[in-house]
Amino acid sequence: MAGQGLERREILRILAMAAAASGYPGFYRWSFACGHPGGAAIAPKPSSYAPRFFSVDEYATLEHLTQLIIPSDGTPGAREAGVSEFIDFMVSSDPGVQYRFRYGLTWLDAHAAELHGAPFRTLDDPKRNDLLGSLAYRDRYRDGEEEGRVFFKLIREYTLMGFYTSKIGLEQLDYPGLRIYLESPGCPHPDDPEHLHLPARKT
Repeated sequence: MAGQGLERREILRILAMAAAASGYPGFYRWSFACGHPGGAAIAPKPSSYAPRFFSVDEYATLEHLTQLIIPSDGTPGAREAGVSEFIDFMVSSDPGVQYRFRYGLTWLDAHAAELHGAPFRTLDDPKRNDLLGSLAYRDRYRDGEEEGRVFFKLIREYTLMGFYTSKIGLEQLDYPGLRIYLESPGCPHPDDPEHLHLPARKT
């Protein structure tokens, strides 16, 4: 949905927390847990995920939100990347954002009930998209939804962070760190004037 930037300090803070959480067994799809140093056995995929912070209903709403922000449209999306699990763990580990998430999910359900007579998670896709569209796109902003726009920005930031620190997200970015090189590939731009001072590649 709508593009909103991330502050560099926030990216570094979340990545630091993500790295610290790499051993958590719930993150079987997470990039930080993919290396398995020392030949350790890969943890089995859990049959179901039990939220650490969110209630069952809150987590269901969270899943719907992340899937709408990064849908599975021909390529794996937030569902396949385990983004809702990522967000649940990150929020459970950071008391500073817990109220903001819980209040935002409560606001979203209350607003959905006001507009459509039902909680957000039970709405059909057209109604969900319409509700989120007014929070995401400036030309569709509506009065009285300021708190919802703040929450949508928050959930979108965490969704993008969760997706693009997952193996699936990094694969979609063609992240070179996921490749295995038997030898250094060298500079891909040998004619770049900035590289003329570099020594010739050894063969």
